[in-house]
Amino acid sequence: MSDLKLIETYKGFLEEYSPEQLRHIPKQGVWSINQMYDHLIVVAHEYLDSVEACALAAGEQKKGKTEFGEYLFNIGGFPPIKIKLPDEMNAPPNNSKMKEDIMLELDQLMKRMKELKKIVDETNPNYKDKHGGFGWLNAQEWFALVGMHFRHHLRQKYELDQQLTV
Repeated sequence: MSDLKLIETYKGFLEEYSPEQLRHIPKQGVWSINQMYDHLIVVAHEYLDSVEACALAAGEQKKGKTEFGEYLFNIGGFPPIKIKLPDEMNAPPNNSKMKEDIMLELDQLMKRMKELKKIVDETNPNYKDKHGGFGWLNAQEWFALVGMHFRHHLRQKYELDQQLTV
């Protein structure tokens, strides 16, 4: 499934939730569906910022991925595990957005991805930007992370759906 098609699928899921379901936090330490969407959108834009950084790089980067970064790209996605970020990177995502706002943000994300796709294809694969956990990634890899990240959170979405009691 293409990354844009995947985001369209998330938009379809979004249509099905009531405002109460979107904001429902099943238990302490677990995100609401709203927070999951916010996280996906924020992180996708961070990844796309790195795509742009690669395109603007002043020169080639010889360094590569970390061992986990190599593993991630070899399997084509995040492993089916929960990944806990360090506390300083783990502020709870926004839980106050309206469904219409999220839909608009998903549309804006898709528009940005379409605009950057051509840049991705034309950027020297040795122009890279550093990811804190995965090492030095090029524009193509940063762009691929968007879809990998959305696919990774599908399991979380289904788990949250099972806990909807509102």
